[in-house]
Amino acid sequence: MPDVPDAAESTRGNRLAAAALVVWAVAVVAAFGMLGRYKATAATQVPDGPPLVWPEESALPRTPGRPTLVLFVHPHCGCTQATVTELGRLLGRVRGPLDARVAVVRPEGVPDGWDETALVGRAESIPGVAVFRDAGGAEAARFAGNASGFTVVYGADGRRLFAGGLTSARGHEGESFGGRRIVSLLETGVADRGDAPTFGCALASTAAAGEEGTE
Repeated sequence: MPDVPDAAESTRGNRLAAAALVVWAVAVVAAFGMLGRYKATAATQVPDGPPLVWPEESALPRTPGRPTLVLFVHPHCGCTQATVTELGRLLGRVRGPLDARVAVVRPEGVPDGWDETALVGRAESIPGVAVFRDAGGAEAARFAGNASGFTVVYGADGRRLFAGGLTSARGHEGESFGGRRIVSLLETGVADRGDAPTFGCALASTAAAGEEGTE
């Protein structure tokens, strides 16, 4: 006749199972907490920010007398998918003229085709957007951009109006301080601030950024 576990053994088993369940629950909560903090952590902005006046040495085209928006993207940053979506929505909200440029940062030493991603294709598909390659991140450095999603807006007179991001968190679509401020600045010339947090991968990274996001 098989042995029957006594009450003490059964109690110990139940306690071990309960302890394992508690450990699992704590791990899940901790993981979600870390993910939440990651999504809500903005990139550190470069001190002093972009030039106050459009730099004449920039290779990016600017039409005198028209405001210009430049969005810097890392082609492998999954977080920037939401930024590209918000760029399209932003252009639909702006009633006046606005030249929109997307500068795709291509670090030194990457192989051919490295910057041909679905993200770049989405940017190219937005009506009115011109996409350029930023070899070695020269333009990003010129405009003090260090994170994918960083956006600068210069007015018709060439003076800086805005510098920052278009989303409220990493990979989050919807209303954001950046989007509202850009529209207000372009439509009325004023806003409560001329900046907003930027959420995205480091523009200078190569393979590491591909691991953080997806194409």
